[in-house]
Amino acid sequence: MTTYLLLAAGVAVPVSIAALVVLARAGRRALVPALIGLVVLVALTAVFDPVIVGTGIVAYDETRILGVRWGVAPIEDFSYCVVAALALPALWLLLGGRRAR
Repeated sequence: MTTYLLLAAGVAVPVSIAALVVLARAGRRALVPALIGLVVLVALTAVFDPVIVGTGIVAYDETRILGVRWGVAPIEDFSYCVVAALALPALWLLLGGRRAR
């Protein structure tokens, strides 16, 4: 049976590693802001994710989650913000966005 953890890890881990490599190769001026963004996004997810899950805006099949929760939100939900915080700045660099100086 496919679980949210398996789906998230199958994408989140390789994408995050590739993004970290791109950001690290671009230098500290690219890596540090991305890591600060990661911390901010994880903090915001920790605050608002339980709200959207608790109010029923987003629901999960109980048989497909790991069972570890932050409030009422499954821990797997944090994988999305980690990927976004790392992959978006890496894609920006790869697609020719303004380079870190």
